[in-house]
Amino acid sequence: MGLLLLSGCGTAKLKRYSLPYTVPEVSRVQPAGRVTPGGSLNRNPYGLWELYVEGSPLELGLRNGALSDSLYRHQETVFFRKVEEIVPSRGKQWLLRKFLAWYNRKLPRSIIPEYRQELYGLSRYASDSLDFIAPPYSRTLYLHGAHDIGHALQDLAMVGCTSFAVWGENTEDGKLLIGRNFDFYAGDEFAENKVVAFVKPDSGYGFMSVSWPGMIGVVSGMNTEGLTVTINAGKSSIPMAARTPVSLLVREILQYARNIDEAVAIAARRRVFVSESIMVGSAADNRAILIEISPRKKGIFDVNNSAQLVCSNHFQSPAYSEDKKNRKQQEESHSVYRFERMSQLLGQTEPVNVEKAVAILRNRQGLDDRQIGLGNEKSLNHLLAHHGVVFRPAERKVWVSARPYQLGAFVAYDLKAIFPGGQMRHNRTSETGNTVVPAAGSHRGEMLYNASETLPEDPFLHSPAYAGYERYRVLDRTLDLALKERTVLPDSFFEEYIALNPELWSVYYKAGKYFKKKKQQDKARVYFETALTKEITTRPARREIEKNL
Repeated sequence: MGLLLLSGCGTAKLKRYSLPYTVPEVSRVQPAGRVTPGGSLNRNPYGLWELYVEGSPLELGLRNGALSDSLYRHQETVFFRKVEEIVPSRGKQWLLRKFLAWYNRKLPRSIIPEYRQELYGLSRYASDSLDFIAPPYSRTLYLHGAHDIGHALQDLAMVGCTSFAVWGENTEDGKLLIGRNFDFYAGDEFAENKVVAFVKPDSGYGFMSVSWPGMIGVVSGMNTEGLTVTINAGKSSIPMAARTPVSLLVREILQYARNIDEAVAIAARRRVFVSESIMVGSAADNRAILIEISPRKKGIFDVNNSAQLVCSNHFQSPAYSEDKKNRKQQEESHSVYRFERMSQLLGQTEPVNVEKAVAILRNRQGLDDRQIGLGNEKSLNHLLAHHGVVFRPAERKVWVSARPYQLGAFVAYDLKAIFPGGQMRHNRTSETGNTVVPAAGSHRGEMLYNASETLPEDPFLHSPAYAGYERYRVLDRTLDLALKERTVLPDSFFEEYIALNPELWSVYYKAGKYFKKKKQQDKARVYFETALTKEITTRPARREIEKNL
């Protein structure tokens, strides 16, 4: 989200920021691992990178960067390559740089000092080849606000995440269980290297998160106290300057909160420039809530007399009941549809266990099991997720999907085994009153996943339907390019293209656009009319088809 804005987001002038540091010594271990004092990085047999780091904020950043330097530099390159793809005009990139230099003027002061230190350490390993865009520290700082910048400035909704929490009578043992799909898509290459990070800071609770190389913020994670946090994008007004990136707010909650009350207190202290539903699950409370946060207000949604919480991409708390942008989001997007589909599946599968949760996250059908086309954004699994995750907070266990999407194996991790020694309390007395300093840890060089509890990949991966879907994606990109460059495609192309995904509305819409451009109005009309008979994702998309028709 917002990758087109990254071409200029490092050009704002920052005060000179420098810290003394010692370069960590890194040793290689077989087959694809690296170890440094206080950290390790391994790629497990399922293709997930397992990162473990511990220490002070600066040490966390340095160790992260030293271990994942090549991955980090590759991820940066992927970001900026996407920029050139979406905004090829040098003139427009220049305008974006000028605007964002102004818009980001307050971003550094909105990031707490310890995370600035960690980002500084990480930035020592950023790519030198991108210094023409911005110095490494500036670039690293602003890349952590990329999601927020794109969301705030363009009100984008490329993320169609859906999550749920169940407990009480809705789970087999009465304990809290949480599932989520993080449907962030920035190209296939962006998701090649998934990182499951385990962080043991010298202040706060140890925690795990699922993200990508070079990311210290959190979008999905759980700490050693069994507190989980996930985010879903929402809609609201736009501030006049950048504020705290939401992934760093979520990181702070995960690092310093033991229960729901402490999480709410931390969220209340920060100002953000993006609208998000933050689902907080707590083993201590055995329930979950939503902190709904935007630049102008905050709301809390707590289900009463229920043991089930569902979240998509609209707000549910009283604070947003009359919010115009939120109401528009409900009326015109696919958020309500996915909310209803999740609720429907949960009602069919109670009580829920981990296996059932994974099956729900992988579900590709629409309401009432309708076939709505592979990749339809109204499905819970629209085959573009960066990752799917299932949490069992009371047991401190988590399952993370391997590639592709959430179809690969759900790899199991046990935080009690990874962070031995039990509870770690933090020493931020000025903000929370907790004063017990955590015990020192040690570096790790072994694989961290739990093979015995890992769940198998989806059989759909080996089906002709999946092979057809991947072929459809290739043809879809070909058609997008033809529409852009007005190249000619044979009729046989459209026969194969539509046959590969016949229930998806967009194949008919794009075919209609192609033939309209070619002045073949009769063909275009048939395709547009057929598109209108399918499950169209949004009201604006339907209006666009009707306009073309």
